Amino acid sequence: MQNWIIYAIGFLAQILFSGRLIMQWILSEKQKKVLTPKLFWQLSLAASFLLFIYGYLRDDFAIMLGQTLTYFIYIRNIQLQGDWKKLPAVVRYFLWFFPLAIVIYSYNNNTYDVENLFKNDAIPTWLLLLGSIAQIIFTLRFVYQWIYSERIKQSVLPLGFWVLSLTGSLLILLYAVLRKDPVLFAGHCMGSISYVRNIMILKKEKA
Repeated sequence: MQNWIIYAIGFLAQILFSGRLIMQWILSEKQKKVLTPKLFWQLSLAASFLLFIYGYLRDDFAIMLGQTLTYFIYIRNIQLQGDWKKLPAVVRYFLWFFPLAIVIYSYNNNTYDVENLFKNDAIPTWLLLLGSIAQIIFTLRFVYQWIYSERIKQSVLPLGFWVLSLTGSLLILLYAVLRKDPVLFAGHCMGSISYVRNIMILKKEKA
C-alpha cells in the first residue's frame, strides 16, 4: 500500500481524536466543569479503529498495543452511556471482533509475525521500549477511568485520567520525534494542551 494512503489513515484517526478533545474542551469551558459527552466516546472508538489499522500497516507494535488496550474501554463507556445497543447488531459484532479478525487474517496469510513486531529494522529496541512504555502509561488513563466509572456506574473523566493523559502524551511526543512520525506528533501536540486545560478546570472546580 502506498505511503500517502497509510499516512492519510493515520491523520484521519488523529483528526478524530483531536476533534473529540476540542469538542469536550469547548463544552467543559462553557459549563465551567469537566464534561463527558457521548460523542467523545463515539469519536474515540472510530479513531481507535483507524489508528489500529495505521499501526498495523506501519508494523508499529507500540501503536497497535495502545489501541488494542483502549479499544474495548471505549466500547464499555458507550455501553455505560446507553448507546451501544442503539447500533445495529451486525455493527456491534464487527466492532467487537475486528482486532482479532485482523490478527487471524494476517497470520493465515503469513504476513503476521510477532517477532517482526519486536524486530522492526526502522525501530531500535530501546525506542520500541520507550514507545511501548509511553503507550502503556497513556492507556492506563482509560483503565483508571474505566475502574472509576464502574464504581460510580457513570461514565466520567476524573482528575487522574487527565494527569495520566498528560504524562503519557509527553512521552509519546518524545517517541514521535525520535521515530519521525508526523501522525503521532500532530495528534499529541494538540492533546497535551487540552489535558493541561482540563486539569486546570478540575482544580478550579474542586477549589
